[in-house]
Amino acid sequence: MATDMDTAPQADGIFGPGGTMAEANHPYSDDDDVLNEVEVNGNWTPQEKALHEARLKAKAKRRLRKSSSRNSTSESFSESGEVVGGDPHSPKGKVNTNDRKSRTGKGRGLPKKGGAGGKGVWGAAGMVYEDEEPDIHDPNYDESSQGDTVYETVVPEIDEKELEKMVNPIVQEYFEHGDTKEVQMLLKELNLGQHKYEFSSLAVSLSLEGKASHRELTSRLLSDLSGKMLSQSEMGRAFDKMLKELPDLILDTPDAPQMLGQFIARAIADHVLPMSFLDCYKGKVDCEHARVALDRAAVLLSMKREMVRLDNVWGVGGGLRPVKHLIKEMNLLLKEYLISGDVSEAEHCLRDLEVPHFHHELVYEAVVMVLESKGDTATHMMMKLLQSFWKTGLITVDQMNRGFQRVYDELPEISLDVPHAHSIMETFVDLCYQESVITKQLRDACPSRGRKRFVSEGDGGMIKN
Repeated sequence: MATDMDTAPQADGIFGPGGTMAEANHPYSDDDDVLNEVEVNGNWTPQEKALHEARLKAKAKRRLRKSSSRNSTSESFSESGEVVGGDPHSPKGKVNTNDRKSRTGKGRGLPKKGGAGGKGVWGAAGMVYEDEEPDIHDPNYDESSQGDTVYETVVPEIDEKELEKMVNPIVQEYFEHGDTKEVQMLLKELNLGQHKYEFSSLAVSLSLEGKASHRELTSRLLSDLSGKMLSQSEMGRAFDKMLKELPDLILDTPDAPQMLGQFIARAIADHVLPMSFLDCYKGKVDCEHARVALDRAAVLLSMKREMVRLDNVWGVGGGLRPVKHLIKEMNLLLKEYLISGDVSEAEHCLRDLEVPHFHHELVYEAVVMVLESKGDTATHMMMKLLQSFWKTGLITVDQMNRGFQRVYDELPEISLDVPHAHSIMETFVDLCYQESVITKQLRDACPSRGRKRFVSEGDGGMIKN
């Protein structure tokens, strides 16, 4: 047994040259004791002994590699055996493993970004953050969560089909109130776009179908819009379109060429159109109606060359006419009605006068004609006429009351020429009240002639019918 132990092969890295197991200084002495104890017992065969030694040898190599790699990361030894990179102030020269130094041995050993980097940090001490404008291209950008959001109203451009539907009510209302500033405000709210010039042509077309006062208002509107909403080139484009549409306009308005010529003359006088507008059409117009319109404009401009504006091209308005002329027109209207009996024609003539503030004169003249007439025909016809005017709203309550009150005040003078004026007046007033033409207060205000006769002395004040 002693001979076998002396001749056993030695493990590499365990026994030094000429050394024994017990003399080796390494941490694997427990396995050697077990091996010696087994060898003493003499139970292993040579093959088992060699296999066991090979296992111990491999196990020792693995432990040696593991311990050497751990020590190399924490400490490095110089040739003199001193630790390199250790803290000289640390006890026993130990390395502070919690220090935030680069593990690769690079850098100055300072914190990353001065302590201001990393996730979930507030930044370096003393740093002041400024307000940053949100970036629309940021993936986290949320429009609804932004503070100061400005909303701008975008009005879509009106197409040619919707233009007429939007403009017609504006022009019709303008014919009622005559306020050009109101029209300008309404046009600014609409996005006419490239069809802006068509507003002028639509306004002129509507005025051709209306009255002279409407055409006068249209000329004033074009004058006020020129330079503010519409330029001279756009006005010229609108009138050029009107000249091309004259064959269609004549179907509804036979006098359209003459009226359009007056519009052109008035526009040139008001500097709405350039003075060279007529010169552009010389020898270039094939339409007969367009030539009539242009000739009419040229004649008016040659006659009124010294005038700054053709203010009277559409005649005098209703409110500017003399009172005597209006009274004469109303008397003629009533006389024609008594002959023809056409209520609609009388209503049309009264509207053409355009004097709603003077309608009380018509009521006064109608009642006087009833008092001066003979028979009941005029009484019933005038009552029917006033009833029609009352129901259509052409004559208001104020104008009706004012007309009757004027007759009440002048009844004593009328009685000098018409002796039975009081009795005729009472009959006519009762008839008008029964047909709901006048109010009860106006009927009770009718004066009566003479002393009221009572039934008897003791009747208690009852009036005899």
